[in-house]
Amino acid sequence: MWLKETNREERRTLFAAFVGYGVDAFDYMIYTFMIPTFILVWGMTKAEAGYIATGALISSAIGGWLAGILADKYGRVRILQLTVLWFSLFTFLSGFTQSPDQLFITRMLQGLGFGGEWSVGSVLIAEMIRARHRGKAVGLVQSSWAVGWGISAIAFWAVYALIDQQHAWRVLFWLGALPALFILYIRRNISEPEVYRETKAKLARTGESNSFTLIFKPGVLGVTLMASLLATGMQGAYYSVTTWLPTYLKMERHLSVLNTSGYLMVLIAGSFAGYLTSAWLSDQLGRKRCFMLFAVSAAVLVTCYTQLPITDGAMMVLGFPLGFFLSGIFSGMGAYLTELFPSHIRGSGQGFCYNFGRAVGAVFPAMIGHMSTSMPLGTAIGYLAAGAYTLVVIACLLLPETQGRDLTNDSEPSNPQLAPAGATQAAEH
Repeated sequence: MWLKETNREERRTLFAAFVGYGVDAFDYMIYTFMIPTFILVWGMTKAEAGYIATGALISSAIGGWLAGILADKYGRVRILQLTVLWFSLFTFLSGFTQSPDQLFITRMLQGLGFGGEWSVGSVLIAEMIRARHRGKAVGLVQSSWAVGWGISAIAFWAVYALIDQQHAWRVLFWLGALPALFILYIRRNISEPEVYRETKAKLARTGESNSFTLIFKPGVLGVTLMASLLATGMQGAYYSVTTWLPTYLKMERHLSVLNTSGYLMVLIAGSFAGYLTSAWLSDQLGRKRCFMLFAVSAAVLVTCYTQLPITDGAMMVLGFPLGFFLSGIFSGMGAYLTELFPSHIRGSGQGFCYNFGRAVGAVFPAMIGHMSTSMPLGTAIGYLAAGAYTLVVIACLLLPETQGRDLTNDSEPSNPQLAPAGATQAAEH
């Protein structure tokens, strides 16, 4: 197994990033289980529940961008600790809220750390792991989202079985403070990647700038724009399907399996398998081929969901490939964005592109809601999802392949003219 080829420092960093992102998933997904409780206890409307979720997504996009800038300036490890402390604190404080308005504020603030942790953690692990395993390593970290999602589901069922729901939701939020203890592990066991330390030393000697505005300079701007388009397509499709498909299948197809824990676990299992499979494929086939394979497969699957007759039994079976392709496509993203930008602006570039996609992608569900006033909801979902995955394919065709890129010699972005990058793929370190 490839993990046996990693050294102790690489494994410690991998563990830290895996746990950090898994905790991210727990703190974010736990809210989705609590919405019915808030509707009952507070009389919160579905619109208010949606505003809270959207607010957290928008703030996470801002947080991811800012954390990337700060990681280039102050270090990956230091900012990783800050993001973990930040989202743990505001998840904990959410347990003391007394109204939807108060919860909106704490979840917005929690989102800043939630978005920041991914941006910093993915850069850290990609810079630390040697090139031939980079895609698998970052993909493994990405798979921890499914683990955190599953743990949040189990914690929800366990706490609600022991405590009445008027207090159970507070306990679940308070549990969100525990990850702050993880900072002690990071401080003792994780150091800055060598490539980052060398870059900082070089900047200090030469007096060169690492301002985040450099991601928009000529030669880099094309990479920034196309990478942002790639992230927009991935996340626009994901939000479109995960936001509206359950409503479509329940309200228009009248399927009951969506309400069962069994279906949820099948979906989570598919997501976990998709993350790991895509991570392996991104190192075998290349980043772009893997993205396009998963985009086309997901588009076909969504078309089947919205156009073909589906029974409860078929829905249960299709839950696995749905999670597999919708989630798996993200596995190679952290490694790819890391390889596209040189070290001195890597955090800024990755933070901006991924979170630009998150912010724009968050608009897709609203577009589907508007379109569904003049066409069937299933058709609107199909159009937007297909369009989003088309953006993924277009961006892949225009961006360079970076598989195997040597991050120790990356003073310039990988082929900023967006030509094929085969000639720029250096030997791994």
